[in-house]
Amino acid sequence: MKIRVMICDDNEEFVASARAHFATSDKIELIDTASNGKDVLDKLETVRPDVLLLDLVMPTLDGFAVLERVNKGNMKIIVVSALSQDAFIAKAMGLGADFYMMKPVSFNVLDERISEAVNTKRPTAKNRSMDEKISNIFITVGIPAHIKGYQYLREAIKMTIDSPEIINSITKKLYPEVAEHFNTSPSKVERAIRHAIEVAWNRGKIENINTLFGVRVYNQNEKPTNGEFIALVADKMLLESV
Repeated sequence: MKIRVMICDDNEEFVASARAHFATSDKIELIDTASNGKDVLDKLETVRPDVLLLDLVMPTLDGFAVLERVNKGNMKIIVVSALSQDAFIAKAMGLGADFYMMKPVSFNVLDERISEAVNTKRPTAKNRSMDEKISNIFITVGIPAHIKGYQYLREAIKMTIDSPEIINSITKKLYPEVAEHFNTSPSKVERAIRHAIEVAWNRGKIENINTLFGVRVYNQNEKPTNGEFIALVADKMLLESV
């Protein structure tokens, strides 16, 4: 059975390109489109896609208003936007977006995100709260939500919080469990997490990182390994929950 997708975007060129792409897909079906937030909310009363691709800047009602008002249920929402500011990304994720992708998008990557979104388990209220706290840490240190490593890293941190000993078996247990969660391979998880950390260091928010952890841990020329970063954030979350 194909994954049923709906697009809410007033960019006619993007919608036309997406329509042409999905028409050739044997896994994803485009079932409807809307050009503004009001239209999509009206249509969602009867049309229930598996995934909604949502732009943020639209007439009548913008994407943020949709996120605030939509009855999400089991539907997954992927924001596809040209807005790149951390504040906008954090707001969208905080309002319930499952993924955030920057325009222009690769449709092959979009296919992967759609599959990942559908295969990701729906979080509990407790996990949503933890997701928000970890997301705020990522925004502080400069890890953008639109890269794949963001989701993998967040899941790895949650697993480490639940089972701290897993960090000692990062290759044998942690990467494979994250990979299984997202239906991908351990090697792709490791590379994506490493890239996410490199992006943060290249953005130069080292002072934010040191302030976050309360000590001068790193400088511009020294970045943590995947395991070190996961352990640092997990430890911080555990200490704050005591």
